[in-house]
Amino acid sequence: MAEGAAERGKDQVTEGTTEHGKDRLTEGERQRSRDRRTRVTVLVALAANLVIAAAKAVGGLAAASPALLSEAAHSVADSLNEVFLLAALRRSRRPADRRHPFGYGKERFFWSLLAAVGIFVMGGCFSFFQGVEALRDDTEERFSGYVAGLVVLGVALLAEGGSLLRALYQARRQGGASGLRDPALRTVVAEDGTAVLGVTLALVGMALHMATGQVVWEAGASLAIGTLLVYVAYRLGREARDQLIGEAADPEAAGRIRALLEAQPEIDSVEALLTMKTGLDSALVAARVDLVPGLDSERVEEVAVRIKRSIAHTVPEAQQIFLDVTDRPAREAGESPAATGERGGA
Repeated sequence: MAEGAAERGKDQVTEGTTEHGKDRLTEGERQRSRDRRTRVTVLVALAANLVIAAAKAVGGLAAASPALLSEAAHSVADSLNEVFLLAALRRSRRPADRRHPFGYGKERFFWSLLAAVGIFVMGGCFSFFQGVEALRDDTEERFSGYVAGLVVLGVALLAEGGSLLRALYQARRQGGASGLRDPALRTVVAEDGTAVLGVTLALVGMALHMATGQVVWEAGASLAIGTLLVYVAYRLGREARDQLIGEAADPEAAGRIRALLEAQPEIDSVEALLTMKTGLDSALVAARVDLVPGLDSERVEEVAVRIKRSIAHTVPEAQQIFLDVTDRPAREAGESPAATGERGGA
């Protein structure tokens, strides 16, 4: 009878591994498809920003326009950030190894943090500098080249708007707000949205400067662009920080796991449930549960295997699952927790 139970346990392990492997393969294929679309979106944004940055820089130098130069710095920062995001897409998909047993999924968050720093330093700080310098400059007003500068900003508005529509379209295809969980796509949407608003501010500032002869309008536009970039950099940086230091999995997923554990007839109580995101579509799950009295070690192992398989099927992103299984009488007697034999994950 013991041999039959052991065989059933082996069958359960094999079946669970096969079913979970199929689910994981399907989920992996879906994520690779999303990554390819995100890569195209980032490349579109990079091409647009490189062309626009060059045009803004030439126009800004020709017109000596602080608002246009601020926008040039903004586009240069965005171009560098797109390079960071491409690196994130490539490096975060490397398989786990001995030094990084949970994989490289958090690389996505690290490069997104660098992108936020780039927006702050190269975009926001330079825009503030241009605005302050314009207010301190008492030289005679010159409007030669301003018409060309306005044309450059008009073209930039169309290009940035097209890139933003592309990013929003992809986000909608990936589930709307849930599609913005990807820090690379979220950063592109934030950059392009900020760029459209920044170009609009620069256009208004330059136009009012030309109409009134008061440089304060254009300086104000530069300061407003700087403020906008600093705010966006802060929001992106805060989100990347939360994910890097060990953010918990989505509350909805954690709730499903807890409900599944509490529904098991062999579990007397769920003492603790801890989750942590290890990547965009992967999470670590650790649970400490008390079993009902009277289960032998073979039955405990069967229960642990079945629970892990159920969690992996219910929450596909749970790629590492750890169970600390105890029985209440043993724990009250001061004995060590019973080993499940499968602590290394599902």
